[in-house]
Amino acid sequence: MSSLATGDIRKAAPAAGTTPGTAQGPPLRRRIALVPTLTLLLGALYCLLPVAWVVIAATKSGRELFSTFTFLPGTGFTQNVKDLNAYRDGVYWKWMGNSALYAGLGALLSTAVSALSGYALAVYRFRGRETVFSVLMAGVLMPPVILAIPQYLLLAKADITDSYASVLLPLILSPYGVYLARIYAAAAVPGDVVEAGRMDGASEWRIFTRIALPMMVPGLVTVFLFQFVAVWNNFLLPYIMLSDDEKFPITLGLFTLLEQGANTPALYTLVITGALLAVLPLIALFLVIQRFWSLDLLSGAVKS
Repeated sequence: MSSLATGDIRKAAPAAGTTPGTAQGPPLRRRIALVPTLTLLLGALYCLLPVAWVVIAATKSGRELFSTFTFLPGTGFTQNVKDLNAYRDGVYWKWMGNSALYAGLGALLSTAVSALSGYALAVYRFRGRETVFSVLMAGVLMPPVILAIPQYLLLAKADITDSYASVLLPLILSPYGVYLARIYAAAAVPGDVVEAGRMDGASEWRIFTRIALPMMVPGLVTVFLFQFVAVWNNFLLPYIMLSDDEKFPITLGLFTLLEQGANTPALYTLVITGALLAVLPLIALFLVIQRFWSLDLLSGAVKS
């Protein structure tokens, strides 16, 4: 009888350091778990709000842009696209083509150089390897604005400024791309597989292209995407290197439109519509590459 009474007292007594009658345990943890969720939602809102503004503003005519509520859709999107297409005989699409050339070719070349360099730094043992890697890491930490003027002076000395090459050449070597390629090659390419290829009589180039490269594809897809987005959004380097607006990328072209908009407010609608259209290729590229990410992560190590 006494043992039953003691058990009832223990069940009724509140835990030490708590207030009687208050909920314990799980509800408090749930409230704490809401904090990161709310933080992420606020961050998403902060990032998506400007995008929503651009999408809505692109639907407004010049009159509606300055006279209607900010997030109220307009009726002028079709006319804005027509005006943008007609501006200077379609120079906007010339800028888009230039950006596709700079970003596509530049990202491909940069990915190829990153793959070779990263594989070499991961697989081969040679004197000064860590020193080379440390120099590349220093390049990752170097802001692009510091390198822009020296790059311009070097290319001006070679007399190739104001050309497509003046924008492409500085983009080929990406320290961050080499870093990612090295880290991924070290993790994805087993040393035993490389040694087995050598024992079978395969050349180093054949081992790289037939064995290592398929294993590195998921990482190289990431390098390509990062470099493509970086080049597509690049403004400072073309601004310094180019003077002929026929060679401008979309970022620099929209900047010149925005400057002219200070004297011609009607051009603001073209800038906003052009900015919206300029984002669509990046969205399409991400959706396409996302599919290859899934496939390569499943089958990358099987290809040979």
